[in-house]
Amino acid sequence: MTFSFHPEAEEELVAAIDYYEAREAGRGCDFSIEILTAMRNLVAYPTAWPVVEDGVRRCLLNGFPFCVLQSLEPGGVDVLAVMHLRRWPDYWRSR
Repeated sequence: MTFSFHPEAEEELVAAIDYYEAREAGRGCDFSIEILTAMRNLVAYPTAWPVVEDGVRRCLLNGFPFCVLQSLEPGGVDVLAVMHLRRWPDYWRSR
């Protein structure tokens, strides 16, 4: 199984990495590693996370106030958002 990022989710990921790296050297790398760990888990166990709406599942990240919102598609896991947990909770729905 594979995964892909919605273009806006990819932008969110890059912005979050840049933000954490600007705050503290190496913290952006830590965030990247946590995202990679989450993606490995999502690919291995795509139905292990709670459904938040119509087949969209939420995987919380460890050590960061973010989650990955994903849906399982025939081609693999589709990442809809890399979402900060304290901002705009419904913005991703149009994806």
